[in-house]
Formats: sequence, C-alpha cells, structure tokens
Amino acid sequence: MSDPSLQAQRNYHHSTWAGTYHSWPRSYIQPTSVAQVEEVVAAARKRRRRVVVAGPCAHSPSDLTCTSSWLLNLDKLNRILNVYQDEKTGEHRAHVEAGVSLADLNERLAAPPHQLTMPNIGSINQQSIAGALGTATHGSSLRHGNMCENVRSLRIVLGDGSSVWCSRQERPDLFRAALVSLGAIGIIVEVVYRMVSATNVEYFTSVIPLQQALDDWDGQLWKQAEFVRCWWMPYSQRMIVWKADKTAKPLRKPKASWVGGGLGFHMYQSLLWFSNHVPSILPFVEWFVFGMQNGFSYGHIMDGVEEQHQGLLMDCLYSQFVNEWAIPIEKGPEAILRLSQWLNGEEKKSGIPFSSKGLYIHCPTEVRIADNSKAHRGYLDPTNPDGPTLYLNATLYRAYGADPVCRERYYEAFEWLMKSLGGRPHWAKNFTTLTKDDVNRMYGKSLTDFRNIRQQVDPDGVFVGPWHRRLVLEDSATPLAAEEVGVSATPRKAGGTAWYGAQGNPSSPIQDDRSVKGGKSEESFDSFGASTSTGSGEEILRSEATSVDFRS
Repeated sequence: MSDPSLQAQRNYHHSTWAGTYHSWPRSYIQPTSVAQVEEVVAAARKRRRRVVVAGPCAHSPSDLTCTSSWLLNLDKLNRILNVYQDEKTGEHRAHVEAGVSLADLNERLAAPPHQLTMPNIGSINQQSIAGALGTATHGSSLRHGNMCENVRSLRIVLGDGSSVWCSRQERPDLFRAALVSLGAIGIIVEVVYRMVSATNVEYFTSVIPLQQALDDWDGQLWKQAEFVRCWWMPYSQRMIVWKADKTAKPLRKPKASWVGGGLGFHMYQSLLWFSNHVPSILPFVEWFVFGMQNGFSYGHIMDGVEEQHQGLLMDCLYSQFVNEWAIPIEKGPEAILRLSQWLNGEEKKSGIPFSSKGLYIHCPTEVRIADNSKAHRGYLDPTNPDGPTLYLNATLYRAYGADPVCRERYYEAFEWLMKSLGGRPHWAKNFTTLTKDDVNRMYGKSLTDFRNIRQQVDPDGVFVGPWHRRLVLEDSATPLAAEEVGVSATPRKAGGTAWYGAQGNPSSPIQDDRSVKGGKSEESFDSFGASTSTGSGEEILRSEATSVDFRS
C-alpha cells in the first residue's frame, strides 16, 4: 500500500539561486525514503506527469529544473548509511543517500571517528551529491577530474518506479548515462563515493601580469600545487592566482576580504548596478574594486590555512549569470588572448566576427582546470577525453536583481569563440546560442548511446522536459506520454523569467501498463486530477492550483 506520510505541497514557488528563472510546480514533494521516491515515480508515470528533482539551493541558473508538474526535493533523503574501507582497494568509501548536501557530508565525516573528506569539491557546497553529479560539477586541479570520477556505484529510480544499482561492473551503460544524467535518466537515490583522509590546506593568493601567466602556462602555472585556480582581469591585464596544498599546519585565518565585507560588498554591487546605465565605467570598477581587494601592485596578497572542505570554497557574492565552457587546456592562451583583443577594441585581430563597440563586461573571468581523461566517463561528460581540461567562466552579475545590459552580445561572442576552439558547455550554466546540432557534433556516438539508454529506462518520458528536448534528445513530432512541454517564458517585473509548462501528450497510452515493480498499490492515485490545459501560462497555473493532485 502507499505510504500515508507522503504529502505534497501546493502553490510552491521554485526559483534558481540566481533568480534567473521562476516556476510554479503543481506539486512539491519531499520523500523521506527510497520507497517513497519509487512510489512518486510510479504515480507520475500512471498520471503522465513529469518528475523534476531540485533542491532549495537550485544553483543551476538555467531553465533545466523549471516545471509546472511535480517537483521532488531530496533534502530529507540525507542519511549516511555506511562508512567503510574497501577490502580490495583499501580506499575509504561512504554509502550515502543522494539528498545529503556536500557541506553536510563533509562536516559529518570530517569529525571523529571517521575523519574523512571528499577528494575535491567545487566553489560551493550547498548542493546535494545527486545534483553535483547530474551536471558534472568540478573543482580546479590537474590531479583531479570532475566529481563523477569518485563515484563507485549508485542506485537510481527509473521511469517505471523501480530502482536498480549500477557501477562500472554492473549495468555499466546505465552507470555511464547516470553519471551526467541531466535529470533525464532517473532519480539517483543512493551513492557510494570515494573519500580520503581529512586534512587542512594551506593556500596562497598572488597577483601577476597576464603575460607572465601565459608564458608559464605549460610550465608551473597549473602544476605548482594540488589545487590551482585563477581569475583573469580583462582590462587591467592581470591574473589572480590561488594555489593550495595539503598541510599539517594548524588553522590560520586569512586577512579580512574587502569585497566580502559590508562596505566593499555593497559598494561593488552598487557600482555594477550603476554600470547598467553607464557601461563605460566597468574598466574603472575592475581597477578600483580589485585594487581594494587585492592591492594595486603585483605580488603576494593573502594566505591562510583551513580545513580542506572549507578552504576550497569561494564566495559567489551576488545573483549572477554563469557561462562556463570546457576546452582543451592547450587552447587556453589562445582563448584568453583573442577574447582580450576583442574586449579591448582589436576585433579584427581577435578573429571574432562580432562587434564589441560600446561593450563592457564584468570581471573577473574565472579560469579553472581538471583532468577527467583517465576516469570512467559519463556519456555526456563535457571535459576533454584526451587530456586536461580548461574551464573558462564568463560571469555576469545581476546587481540588485537587474540583468546586465552586455549579456546577449558578450555571450554570443564568447560562445562562438568557445565552439571554434572545440569547447563544450558546462551543462548547469547559462549558455545562450547552443543548439541541438552543436550538441550532436560535440558528443556524436556518446550522445546516441545516452539517448538509447534513456529510451530503455524511461520510455514514457517521466523525466523529460523542454530543456532536454531542445538540446539533448532527438526530435519528436509527438511528445512522450509523460513529457512536459514549454508553454511560455516571459520576463517578470521583479526580475528573472517566469516559466510555465504543460503535459505534452496527456491522452497518450503509457508504453507498458504492467504493475510497477515492488508490489506497491496504485489505487490511491486514482483520484489525482489531470489537467489537459494548453492555454497561457497563467491559465495553466490557475488550473493546476485548483486540481486535486498528489494527495487530496
């Protein structure tokens, strides 16, 4: 029988962390067990409803997680089930429920008796481990790939409500599809992840001329420490270099951050907001703000010692658009030089076929690295399969919720350059010109394999939405039985975009009407309301809000 404790919330407002997209799911559900997740998916399949998984962090700023259907939050599926040392390999592993946040996992395991931590982490730690794996989250190190490289096995709920385990040895094709699933393969509910001994890291930050960084690109720039990341200042032609290594030294706090403090934080945001009206002040803003933060001359500026799982994080400051691409690391100098030429008025020399006249951008541009070439790669892994990868992240802030005026022109040119250098976009970011033809060209047979696995495990499209159909999945004249289609995406007066969807094919029969595996009864789902509205977004919202949905 169904679980009476499983409840749904209506009138939930889902938005990305950056406030870039907003949607209003028909039902918001927080399961507390794998059995409940299976039950929800089985019900969604029967009612021809799409299921989306997103946490309150919602750090991906695109419309990937927008839905007017059912939204699952796995925050209550957050137990650490087992911590052990593998007998064959000797490595430490943690068996966890997939809703546990990276912050919670690291905090709980860093303490005695385990004293373990994740081998690498990105700039934030509020997302769940399932979310981080779904879009190939990464840190910055030549000694590490993206986070998927440390997954040893995972349990995933498929489109019929059943759950299975997969790994390199068991269902390896499903494993490769699930590693960077983009939410289209199923719902990851448990993960076995490699851990390492918890330690501190000592980091140093310095400012060097851009040319010095480029001259040392193939030398020690990226090899000088286990963890290295940079920030490029396009107008002052400087590079901030941050490096960190493990250490037994005691904790040592860094000096206070000017931008991270009250005065600097608000002054920088105010200047960014003002630049929407007077864009030409942005070179001055770069010089002033990062001079106050890092000093106006070259050299060492900051150091400290923190626990590894804290020391690798970064303050993201404000709501922002992030457009990050992965290119072969050897293409890095060319990418930075050509983009620098274009931004500083040398359009012809840059070879970028768009005008930069009157265009000014925010700084800095984040520069990070990874090497996932030796890992067991997901089909849609964006990193370079033949060697190290360079990530360029063109960040644009939404000061006080206002969209930057340079975004459309800048991102058009930036993405053109990235494509010309063999780049692939980070799936969780704000790319604007990417097409399905681009994705077909970038991934080839790997994309075909991903599509084939998806069709096998979710033939009714319980996990398929318009983002997937627009970019990743094959064209189809008729939506799948449970597939969600986009209806409207319109600017909001309060900022961001209001997104509405609808059932794409509510009258279509499901692929196989067999009983859902696991022996759960579906009788309690017969009273669900099924809206077939295909009107405006507002009409759909009103219709969905008044329908009986997950629980009456």
